[in-house]
Amino acid sequence: MEKLDLLKFWRVFGKRGNFLVMGIALVVMMIFFPVDGKFRYEYKKGSPWLYETLESPIDFPLLKTEEEILQEKSRAAESMIQYFRKDDKVASEALALFSQKCFQDSVSSDLQDLLTDVLGRIYQKGILPEKDLEQRTVFVQRGRNASEEIEMDLYTPKKALKLVQSELKYAFPLQNADSLISRLSIGEYIRPDLSFDKNTTEELHRRAADYISPTKGMVYAGEHIVSEGETVTAEIAQMLDSYKVEYKKSIGFSGNPLMLHLGHALIIIMLLLMVYVAIYFSDPDVLRHQNEFNFVIFLLCLNFVVTMLVRKISPDLLYLVPFAVLVLYMSSFLYNRVVLPVYFIAMMPLLLVAENGVELYTIASFAGSIAFVSFSLYERGWLQFVNTIYIFLACALVHIGFKLIASGTIFPLESKIYLYLFIASILVVITYPFVFLMEKVFYMVSISTLKDLSDTESPLLEELATKAPGTFQHSLQVANLAERAADAIGGNPRIARAGALYHDIGKLANPQAFIENSSQGINLHEGLSPMESSKLITKHVEDGVAMAEKAKLPQIVQDFILSHHGHSITEYFYNVYCNNGGDPKNKMAFTYQGNLPSTKEEVVVMIADAVEAASRSLSEYSEESISNLVDSVVEKRIAGNQLIRSDVTFKNINTIKSVLKRQLREIYHARIAYPKRKA
Repeated sequence: MEKLDLLKFWRVFGKRGNFLVMGIALVVMMIFFPVDGKFRYEYKKGSPWLYETLESPIDFPLLKTEEEILQEKSRAAESMIQYFRKDDKVASEALALFSQKCFQDSVSSDLQDLLTDVLGRIYQKGILPEKDLEQRTVFVQRGRNASEEIEMDLYTPKKALKLVQSELKYAFPLQNADSLISRLSIGEYIRPDLSFDKNTTEELHRRAADYISPTKGMVYAGEHIVSEGETVTAEIAQMLDSYKVEYKKSIGFSGNPLMLHLGHALIIIMLLLMVYVAIYFSDPDVLRHQNEFNFVIFLLCLNFVVTMLVRKISPDLLYLVPFAVLVLYMSSFLYNRVVLPVYFIAMMPLLLVAENGVELYTIASFAGSIAFVSFSLYERGWLQFVNTIYIFLACALVHIGFKLIASGTIFPLESKIYLYLFIASILVVITYPFVFLMEKVFYMVSISTLKDLSDTESPLLEELATKAPGTFQHSLQVANLAERAADAIGGNPRIARAGALYHDIGKLANPQAFIENSSQGINLHEGLSPMESSKLITKHVEDGVAMAEKAKLPQIVQDFILSHHGHSITEYFYNVYCNNGGDPKNKMAFTYQGNLPSTKEEVVVMIADAVEAASRSLSEYSEESISNLVDSVVEKRIAGNQLIRSDVTFKNINTIKSVLKRQLREIYHARIAYPKRKA
């Protein structure tokens, strides 16, 4: 017995294809594993420092907190520096017109020279539109150069006119300055040449708000940071955060690069082995089916690569990744018992490389668990988006929990993180349809496809119900029996039901050849030899496969058609043949040329098919007769070596028999005879 267990263990663990796939996964994950070293300290504000006393080994800048940077940006945003552009054409046109005026009015050269000089100096400085000048800085662009000016040093038309008046009074004290200004219309030649540039002002304003120094000092080598057992305060956490940033930027991994890659390889190997062991103890059939194992390892690699690429772009974007969709992909093809263990292991790289690894791992774990449950309730049409709400609420609550642990408050609200979590929740639903692509790539059948196949309104089953109603009713009964039995022994009830519904579709080629479809008084086998009748009966397997291929049914369904009779014989016609003097050794002419069942589901359908067909010949449906019938059918299959390729145990066989007996008793339970009413 011990030797047999070891052989079984080696058949599962020693499959070369699995190790080849794991080797490929190792190479892929090594390529995308970050080559920087990992900061060795884990700490949290408000918690004690669990390591030895830390003194800074290097000089590093002390970074400002996000709150400090936001405050500085807010202050910078409050002060706006206005930007003006000078138009030199205004001055040249005004001075030219003034020169013509002086010539027409025969103004003396002394007066003209004075006024031209004053106006030139005013225009050289710049004239603003009429306003109250303030003692503040503005930018003035003259040609290609811009300079900072004090607004009070510039002119407005009113201020410029006062300067002209003052200069006239000083140069020509005997003349009336106001009269000269009025006669020469000086005000007409004082025009604003500085225009406000709104776009440039707003751009400068934005830059001033954005360009804030991220540092506020230095921590020098040898300076004390934190003592062993000391509580990590906000100030200490700020120093540790700054040290971590500088460590990753300028130090990183300072050891032997070969050792770094060796460490990465060991971590990945252990991760793959954990997945392998988790599958072995939850559903070892996955290890036997190469396509299913390839699918699991592909999802593991996909998750790893996406995590590393997103982390490289921005660590915060990891909140945007819809990790929970992996649960939906796996639950579409694998048993529920294997999904969550593999998923929790697949999320472990978050703990290794993410800044907030523990928080992200917890968020991903909760999101996957919620999706696992909620999608079983809301999986059709628009109701799928109801799952988005549940997933988002779970993720948001986990984030709030970590926020409270870290700072004791949820404020300030990190709106960007909540937005990322909400988008990730929507992406879980949006990316779920890719399951149909994976179905084609890995040659598997999803739950959605099985549900569609099991719909009795599908074209092939509708044709079966119309042309071979007896066979259709038989298939329905077999499907019900097989579904219950498969579930009882840990098989996939959906696969068993789909296989049972289609196992006899080959009878469509010649429905009247089978007793359940033959019309009363018509016997298609009359006049045929036992061999010819047997060939007519066994041909429904071959015909069924041809119909399944034409209808493009999945291979897993075609396997049921090939295996539901295995290599059994058409016993009725074989016995007639022997009774008529035929050679009993000539069994091949009466033997089905199908496949022996290899899965639990195929075994269940084979037994349920035989039991349901045989039950119709019982003269009475007592508990004893039903029990004897089921035992007899199963013993014949075992004695005929029909189950030797499958991995069903005697415990499974006993469970199948028990379920079938109970189901048949419920189907053929006694009914009450209704009394007739007296006239």
